[in-house]
Amino acid sequence: MYTNCNSDEIFPHSSMMEQLQKLGLNSKEAALYLVSLEMGEASPVSTLAKKAGINRTTSYDILESLVQRGLLVSSEHKGFRSYRAQPPEKLITYLKEEADRFLRLSHEAKSILPELTTHYHALSDRPRVYFYEGEEGLVRVYEETLTSKEEIRAFANAEVNQDILGWYFPRYYERRAEKKIPIRGILMDTPVDRDLHEKDALHLRTSRIIPKSKLDFTPEVNFFDDKIMIADWKEKLGIIIESKEITHLFKQVFELAWEAAEKYQVEEPSKKKKKKV
Repeated sequence: MYTNCNSDEIFPHSSMMEQLQKLGLNSKEAALYLVSLEMGEASPVSTLAKKAGINRTTSYDILESLVQRGLLVSSEHKGFRSYRAQPPEKLITYLKEEADRFLRLSHEAKSILPELTTHYHALSDRPRVYFYEGEEGLVRVYEETLTSKEEIRAFANAEVNQDILGWYFPRYYERRAEKKIPIRGILMDTPVDRDLHEKDALHLRTSRIIPKSKLDFTPEVNFFDDKIMIADWKEKLGIIIESKEITHLFKQVFELAWEAAEKYQVEEPSKKKKKKV
């Protein structure tokens, strides 16, 4: 049995691994899929597992999952099972099928939404807290903000979130603006946040940049409707708190911070340039 180790050290295509993970494969699935493509022929589990740096026992279930998705085919000879990658075009076929499946499920969910809502409101009015882990979890809590029926208030450090989900945010900003959901944010004084501030009008945003000497933080916190969204970038943890009373309190705290932010706001780069001319 092979020991579980970092597949990036054994299988060097880290950029392709990242791309495959964005398409829905986890790190182990991506590693075994890439190894299978590289082998180009039917190979036993032991060979694929060793090359991918993944425990052999774990690899059986992962490979079978890839077979179910149509990305690999399996065969058995004299009691030994081997796996071979399908042409890469099958990945597109699988994603299209998944998109169609989720579209059908969304339509089915809409049909039972009224009944589900009735049950939801029948529950206790106590605050609800939801935790979502990893990059997928962070994306999920940001998607929740796109349901806002009012202006979003935010404490944000764009430099940090761009480092982790840089591929996600440009389109997120556009989608929020398209939905006509305004946002008012207190931003950290970083080059990325300054650039974001310059694009306030484009993104339906009003922002104030505060020096780190006055306010220094990493997580992003959004307040909207009766919800608080927290994106903890260091822990890669997304949190949604649903509570009318708690959210109301923090909205008031934000308004006090917003008033103070006007006093400490960092001068815009464009205005500094005009002064030098």
